[in-house]
Amino acid sequence: MLKGNALVGQSGGPTSVINSSLAGVIAGAQKSKAINRVLGMRFAIEGVLKGQLLDLTGYDKAALRKLQLTPSSALGSSRLKLKDEHFEPILKTLKKFDIRYFFMIGGNDTMDTIHRVVEYARSTGYEMHGVGIPKTVDNDLFGTDHTPGFPSAARYVALSIQQAGLLARDMQRVDQFVVFQTVGRSAGWLPAAAACAKRDAADAPHIILMPEVPFDRDNFLAAVEKAHKKFGFVSIVCGEGITTADGKPVSASQVTDKFGNIEFGAMGGTSAAMFLHRMISEKFGWRGEFQVVESLQMCAADRAVKLDIDEAFACGQQAVKLAESGTSGVMVTIDRTSKPGEPYATNFGTIELSKVAIAARPMPPKFISKDGMGVTKAFLDYAQPLVGELPEYFSLELKNAAAN
Repeated sequence: MLKGNALVGQSGGPTSVINSSLAGVIAGAQKSKAINRVLGMRFAIEGVLKGQLLDLTGYDKAALRKLQLTPSSALGSSRLKLKDEHFEPILKTLKKFDIRYFFMIGGNDTMDTIHRVVEYARSTGYEMHGVGIPKTVDNDLFGTDHTPGFPSAARYVALSIQQAGLLARDMQRVDQFVVFQTVGRSAGWLPAAAACAKRDAADAPHIILMPEVPFDRDNFLAAVEKAHKKFGFVSIVCGEGITTADGKPVSASQVTDKFGNIEFGAMGGTSAAMFLHRMISEKFGWRGEFQVVESLQMCAADRAVKLDIDEAFACGQQAVKLAESGTSGVMVTIDRTSKPGEPYATNFGTIELSKVAIAARPMPPKFISKDGMGVTKAFLDYAQPLVGELPEYFSLELKNAAAN
């Protein structure tokens, strides 16, 4: 059994439960006979480059439980893209602190970082096991049924649309429409989750725009007009990454981050929600609202799902078990074993880091309605066990007193 210290980091955007995965790694490392100490990267891989590591070994169960319920990224995050000149100083730090177990919690860019660091260490003859722990509210990681962080963010979206939909319904004489934008560059899992609280055709949302379906202005405006005539108001949910048929972002942003990902609405660009708001107002002359909550979906601990917290913790523990057994170069996956209508059940699996780093997981066609602006029962069967039970609010029977 390889013995030494463990190193863990958090990278990319946070989630409401990313610290639960961190707590799982710490708890797993504390029980390990192979790991002496567990150290944390301050601001992800930047902390390794600068030698800024924190000793996480001594936290007790009470402290770890508090960590589980704390939103955002406790260690601090980074979006640094590794360059060739980074690997030698990274390896120097790994050797200095006798790091033999390497864990990172994040999305596909993070999995690419783990893969490259582990491969570089191996090429120099330095033995180290690296395992990735999935995280993203976008739910677009390849090879897993869902990612820790998505259920809580999906619940945030579903509750927001449900409650804002009641407001829009009752304020329709003031504002005729509302547009809510979710995060998610190229996958529609979060905007689709808005449908989880919908029990009647009149309930919000009426239109869901997902990046998997090219945005068509005429079809969209026709759907808006139809919903308004039928319900008196229109509730629209869009993913930030929706594009036209030629691949141009509706947000009109031309700014990219260090990984080449589009920064939607950045530096003067128009967010998708703002663009849609303007389009509807210009076409119909209506007053309306747009809501762009950005990172709130990633850190709303008050709406975190217990299932999500527990699975995130278990993924951290599983990563330690895998690494301790000699497994390296993989990401932990959650594999659903239950079928629709059965009690929710899962097992853990693995997928190679190299595959996760280069692939994405968009919404499958079977989850998207034929008109491209809604979801199917198959999606609801998939998402509802993750989101959990949602409230049912009271509606008055709107009968005209003069008719009695």
